[in-house]
Amino acid sequence: MSMQVRIAGAADAGALAEVAAATFALACPPGTKQADIDDFVASNLSRERFDRYLADPARVLLLAELDAAPVGYTMLVLGEPADPDVAAAITLRPPAELSKCYVLPAQHGGGIAAALVERSVAEAAARGAAGVWLGVNQHNARANRFYEKSGFRVVGTKRFRVGAQLHDDFVRERPVPRDGWSHDLPGGS
Repeated sequence: MSMQVRIAGAADAGALAEVAAATFALACPPGTKQADIDDFVASNLSRERFDRYLADPARVLLLAELDAAPVGYTMLVLGEPADPDVAAAITLRPPAELSKCYVLPAQHGGGIAAALVERSVAEAAARGAAGVWLGVNQHNARANRFYEKSGFRVVGTKRFRVGAQLHDDFVRERPVPRDGWSHDLPGGS
């Protein structure tokens, strides 16, 4: 199988929304109400929302494909965080947020998430960021192990709303490579 990680374009909004709808619940802790998950997906991860994300110059979306089939994505948000808890926790400026990082469950463990993260960090560096931060649910042990292995260290906490529920997240941060973009990174193209 051939894997590619590339910058997503306007024509990819539908594919991004499909992957997002299939993967968002994986990041939610046990006990998250399905109605809240469904509402979040409809409000934040629809095709229309991805159209807007793709048109936003402060966002970079990457799409991972296996044999041209979409299997994962990331979204970087460039600039200072709006959340005061995050702004106080992160130390590397200018920052970029790794706002989304999802891979279809059938592809877990195959290196796709690592390729997406490394390419996202490289893209952040190419756009002048000194560090990349993310929020991850404190109870998501799999994701926390992955981000720790990927060089993100816990620097603080924040809250994340899914419907009526507030969840406790770790804020994790990682410096970007000083030399910026490298075509030798996994998934580079």
